[in-house]
Amino acid sequence: MELAVSGLTVRFGAVAALDRVDLEVASGERRALIGPNGAGKTTLLNVIAGELRPAAGSVRLGTRDATSLPPWRRARLGLGRTFQRSTLFGQLTVAENVALAVRARIRSSWRFWPAREPSVRDEVALRLEAAGLPHLAGRRVATLGHGEQRILELELALTAAPSALLLDEPMAGLSGEERQAALNRLLALPREVTLVIVEHDLDAVFALAERISVLDHGVKIADGHPAAIRADPRVQEAYLGAV
Repeated sequence: MELAVSGLTVRFGAVAALDRVDLEVASGERRALIGPNGAGKTTLLNVIAGELRPAAGSVRLGTRDATSLPPWRRARLGLGRTFQRSTLFGQLTVAENVALAVRARIRSSWRFWPAREPSVRDEVALRLEAAGLPHLAGRRVATLGHGEQRILELELALTAAPSALLLDEPMAGLSGEERQAALNRLLALPREVTLVIVEHDLDAVFALAERISVLDHGVKIADGHPAAIRADPRVQEAYLGAV
């Protein structure tokens, strides 16, 4: 799915969190959004996902003008999302969380676990294996470590079979081993899935992204291939030189 925003402006009082931002992401592209804290990166994801309405500008998902669509309608168009904070069901087990995500996608019943349908049960097992979490299937999510929860959230987002996926700091709080597992999972995704990732882990950004867009104080100051972004003096001054 192609993503495009044009002239996006978001204001919080007198502060412009986004100021006439344009962004075009090709279908199947891996795009990173980077910049210092407060640059407007999460705000941009919120506007694309429909969580926040812009003061000006438009959002396009594929061929559809999605500017006025609520989040659930955008999800039906194939847009997935992860958040900085956990959105998991803490009192359910890992397997139950995945089963609910599978049932939501196929619009099946809301029974938890064990699943009567072999197809649901088999997909849960496959997704836990892909995420490296089969040994945690029966654990309540509330008892998991932060990194384990982040990896589960990523797998739940993928379970929805999105055409485009917005990831908000998926590497935050991960150990070295967990970070590599999450990065490998993203690198292995099929080209049918477009990725837009907000991330401060620059090693992960440069390993994954094909193009990088840089925000600073709500303004897009650079956009290009990783090598060009590394060499851009504006980016070095605003962000890369400070990390």
